[in-house]
Amino acid sequence: MTAMGMGTTLRNQLNKRRSVVRGVGACLPERVATNADLAKIIDTSDDWIVQRTGIRQRHIAGPGETTSTLATKAAERALAAAGLTAADIDLIIVATSTPDYTFPATATQVQAALGITRGVAFDVQAVCSGFVFAVATADKFLASGSHQRALVIGAETFSRILDWEDRTTCVLFGDGAGAIVLEAREDSGAAGVIGSRLRSDGRHRAKLYVDGGPSTTQTVGKLRMSGREVFKHAVGMVTDVMTDVFEDTGTTAADLDWFVPHQANERIIDASAAKLGIPLNKIVKTVALHGNTSAASIPLALSVAVDDGRIQPGQLVMIEAMGGGFTWGAALIRW
Repeated sequence: MTAMGMGTTLRNQLNKRRSVVRGVGACLPERVATNADLAKIIDTSDDWIVQRTGIRQRHIAGPGETTSTLATKAAERALAAAGLTAADIDLIIVATSTPDYTFPATATQVQAALGITRGVAFDVQAVCSGFVFAVATADKFLASGSHQRALVIGAETFSRILDWEDRTTCVLFGDGAGAIVLEAREDSGAAGVIGSRLRSDGRHRAKLYVDGGPSTTQTVGKLRMSGREVFKHAVGMVTDVMTDVFEDTGTTAADLDWFVPHQANERIIDASAAKLGIPLNKIVKTVALHGNTSAASIPLALSVAVDDGRIQPGQLVMIEAMGGGFTWGAALIRW
């Protein structure tokens, strides 16, 4: 399909109402659990974990730290970075698979904590792909003209759905939250979300899922994963959807300034980058410090890269993720 046929080339999007990133924020639980700490309670080792995943530590939520409290702190920091207040926000989307409650939505708890009484707040559940799905969803709201400014948050407390006797899964995940503020602008120039692609295929449920739920077991359940099967599909799926975004926007991997992938496994990250020809020095990696924080992993990585000065205004940033279901997606953002 030609760029003209898609109608989403960079040239055509210059005149479009765009969703521009105003600020980024993050929040991590106080407790840090290193691989050595985990080796004291399960049959594992630092070498075993690092060689297979690249993870060296993760943060674990403690008493009083919930998905909504972490999300709220990340949102406050994103607002401060944007130079805005909660009163400026009329849309909140929280991507999470570990909500405070079955209902109401975690986003409404963040809304209340921030003192926001207008607009709309809701959750998106696409597991590790949740933040990409939330960015794409917020972009549709803002581009339509229905809303002006959005808090897009990825927040998780995966430690509370792990089987701590299963060394193949419990060493992989951590807790945390990250947030961005998106603002609709008519005169953004080239800045903003310039393209996104989302995919789902429910036939893969058994490869990565939680074995509980209100309608089935009436329990929360624990995370279950077939690691080899997930790895086998991950690289092909995420690179395919990234290629779609490149085609939609008239860009290539060579145009990227930064590749900010879901931080699940260093081997998957490196293999995906290699398949598309993205140099290692253009990849933002936080997996060693955070582990897999599911929907929080991309905004946490964005926060790190913005705070340390790597991501600068005008640069082209690709985010991508794959999660249980399977779900997968990518979005291209001009910072």
